[in-house]
Amino acid sequence: MIAMVDCNSFYASCEQVFRPDLKGRPVAVLSNNDGCIIAKNKEAKALTHIPYSEPLFKIKHVLEANDVTLFSSNYTLYGDLSDRVMNVLRTFSPDVEVYSIDESFVNLTGMQHIDLETYGTQIKEKVVRYTGIPVGVGIAPTKVLAKLANRISKKFPACKHVFVLDTEDKRIKALKWAETKDIWGLGKKHVERLAKVGVFNAYEFTQLPLSWVRKEMTVVGERMWRELNGESCITFETLPRKKKAIGTAKSFGKKLSDLATIEEACAYYISETSEVLRAQKCCCTYLQVFLTTNYHSLYDNQYRDSKTITLAVPTNNTFTLISEGKRALQMIYKKGYRYKKVGVNLLGLIPENQVQGNLFATGQSLNTTLIKTFDTINNRYGKSTVSAGLSGTKKSKKQWELIKEERSPRFTTQWGELLEIGIIKKTS
Repeated sequence: MIAMVDCNSFYASCEQVFRPDLKGRPVAVLSNNDGCIIAKNKEAKALTHIPYSEPLFKIKHVLEANDVTLFSSNYTLYGDLSDRVMNVLRTFSPDVEVYSIDESFVNLTGMQHIDLETYGTQIKEKVVRYTGIPVGVGIAPTKVLAKLANRISKKFPACKHVFVLDTEDKRIKALKWAETKDIWGLGKKHVERLAKVGVFNAYEFTQLPLSWVRKEMTVVGERMWRELNGESCITFETLPRKKKAIGTAKSFGKKLSDLATIEEACAYYISETSEVLRAQKCCCTYLQVFLTTNYHSLYDNQYRDSKTITLAVPTNNTFTLISEGKRALQMIYKKGYRYKKVGVNLLGLIPENQVQGNLFATGQSLNTTLIKTFDTINNRYGKSTVSAGLSGTKKSKKQWELIKEERSPRFTTQWGELLEIGIIKKTS
């Protein structure tokens, strides 16, 4: 059996952990630069006239009228709480597949002899007790059915956020309830194709001949068909997949024209991504930099371009990459435009112990004592304790940093932002 554990309204729940006064009140989380709503808790979702993708400035008066508490996105906090949730799940099974920041599959193979509903309830209660994050638990023989069971656990209050799909009667009933568009892994094109032949729910899908599914929906459709019929054929992956590339692209807090300021932002993003690269013990073979104006603006001239540089030797050295990134940026930058975003991608990742040297390369591209010291200091004393000079100062970053007017403190990862608790002495 497999459990799918899914955090409820994860981003909003993370904010509520440290703001218990918001319990039962609507909470929403904003996208980068506080652009629009990307997450809502249950109470905010009930306000159906407040849409997800509408620009914030257009609906701010509606949010205020409905007493919705807004937060800028705080991914440092969300990532740390996610790790804590996953660590709690590992106390229930050694095999936990982290599917996304708020979802995991837990392998319960061999546990059929225990009361799985009680076990699922224990998972739910321990996660909320240790982290403050509410979760739903769906348990079933396959991953696709576990996703469906999880959906049922949250949809029907009687389930109390735990549902075990362990009998044939329950499976048939669940399949007849689930629409094809809600089946995990079944894309929009397949759903449209099924609708053309009169198939609208999961049960009708499982009644189609396998030969037809294989011919019309390829191996993806066949896998879904088998999983829904109770045959497990999607493997359990406890090790994270190796990434082929990592990158970042963030909009500036305001439009920029000055090359030196854009170079500073670019250097900072390269510094961030190269630290991730070193943490994964990888090097990149190519560096890509791209620059773009705001294509939604009706008043600005539009331009975008990118440049990919092949590195002399694959590297994860921040200073080498910043130097190459600056060169790439200068190739694509044009005067006269107001730019909205610069981004970097580190491509062609390989393990750092498999880097092949270059006869003509200098020692700069290899890991140096300097970069190791750089990482040691930042790991011990906090992110950006030391940084590359080209990535700017605290003051200069204000010209291009994301707007985060409503960001909550990073309670769990920054000493200076720990939650402070006051004690009130009662006098008799």
